[in-house]
Amino acid sequence: MMTSAQMRAARALLGIDQRRLAEMSGLSLPTIQRMEASDGNVRGVVDTLTRVVEALRRAGVELIGDDDQSLSGGRGVRLRESAREREDKRNEEPG
Repeated sequence: MMTSAQMRAARALLGIDQRRLAEMSGLSLPTIQRMEASDGNVRGVVDTLTRVVEALRRAGVELIGDDDQSLSGGRGVRLRESAREREDKRNEEPG
């Protein structure tokens, strides 16, 4: 599972544009654009998702899922929680 935000962040870490990611994964630019335009989890054909994840992995990006640990070391970023989750928590608080 990969989110569109992870996909954009991975590209930013690598300093590549959507066209380069398309080339690396063997997919079309419109496919990458559609994937990144997804709301939340990227939707698509499993093979397509796998190709993107594998291309990012070969380039040195580790995609970390919710509550997963990163044991490989190296630099990176991780979103602690989404803005939506923070807002949900605020709305649940009494007062």
